[in-house]
Amino acid sequence: MERNSLLMGFVIGAITPVLGFYLIENLFDLMTQMGWMDEVSMSTGSKRYRTMALLAICCNLIPFNITKIKKWDESMRGIVFPTLIYVGAWIYTFYDQLFV
Repeated sequence: MERNSLLMGFVIGAITPVLGFYLIENLFDLMTQMGWMDEVSMSTGSKRYRTMALLAICCNLIPFNITKIKKWDESMRGIVFPTLIYVGAWIYTFYDQLFV
């Protein structure tokens, strides 16, 4: 598969937030176990999940900047599409908490 292609960017943009969420969730759990972070209560549980999801979406900035530096314009464009889909899903999921 060619590196500078729309499909490669789409695949990278779709996989990176999933891996980022997994890593962030494990990092939060580790910090909780070490006592650096408070245990999640019912009132803050959704806020922590919302934050982890947003940080996972922001993980797409890393491959986006790498493709920008390498001037892979098609891959960069491919990363944008799944990012917008994830952002739309994030807003849809947390609409009541954000805009009410």
